[in-house]
Amino acid sequence: MGKFIVQRLLAALVTIWIATIAVTILIHLVPGDPVRIMYGSFQTTPEELEAIRVRLGLDQPIWTQYVMYIGRLLQGDLGNSIVGDQPVLDILLTRFPATLSLTLASLAIAVVVGMSLGFLAAYKRGTWVDVGAMVLAIVGVSMPHFWLGLLLLFLFALQLQWLPVAGGDWRSLILPALTLGLANAAVLARLTRSAMIDIFDQDFVRTARAKGLPKSVVLYRHALRSGLVPVVSMLGLQFAYLMGGAIVVENVFAWNGVGRLAIEAVFARDYPLIQGFILFFATIVALASVVIDVAYAFLDPRIRYAS
Repeated sequence: MGKFIVQRLLAALVTIWIATIAVTILIHLVPGDPVRIMYGSFQTTPEELEAIRVRLGLDQPIWTQYVMYIGRLLQGDLGNSIVGDQPVLDILLTRFPATLSLTLASLAIAVVVGMSLGFLAAYKRGTWVDVGAMVLAIVGVSMPHFWLGLLLLFLFALQLQWLPVAGGDWRSLILPALTLGLANAAVLARLTRSAMIDIFDQDFVRTARAKGLPKSVVLYRHALRSGLVPVVSMLGLQFAYLMGGAIVVENVFAWNGVGRLAIEAVFARDYPLIQGFILFFATIVALASVVIDVAYAFLDPRIRYAS
């Protein structure tokens, strides 16, 4: 198991390393002079622009810039933002708890609703319950996040006035979490249904039932654990998808997280902040994938031995 974890950590480090290369060349992919673009809204002289270029290291060859960037990263320095001249890492860490709480709440909703619906559909395969659950799943997959968010906002915040339109407390978390969670619950429902139908047809389930074990024991002790293996592997992708989807949803509900910060940075052409967001996001997703892989290996020990 230790070897398996080390392999996954090394794969995560490779992902993060590729992300550092991407954020280094990002600023050079912008047409024109990046310094003029970043500071175009400020009253600056050519001499001041040149001083900024030297301070940012943009007067050096790209590989020198990369080495300098890695050196700063090893010291925990992601640079300073253009707007406000604040450390990028401090800004991201201040906003990240809001995005993390939104992502975890959405993932909890997706797991509870999606897995329950998928398990029920598989158990009632071929009945109206199965058909209705899959119709709901297809609708959920097809509906964009921003559209579902606007519908929920219109119904529960404007018409019924049960929940606030925006804010930072737990009540303000409900609508954006539902928006992300319900859309991803549809994906988990379809996957859970397919996995459980396959498990129900396996010989070990038939054997357990033939031994006279109670139906609930067969379903929850034998079938459910085996059926969770592909679902858990999907959770890593779901986590990354939810983190990405939070960018849109945070702006719809004015949720003050990292996703909204990224949009603000794009409009302000704050490239150090954009670079920091990309690297920060890649690191979080890579580490989350390691956690999911380890959980996957615990559920199915064959994964450890095959690696």
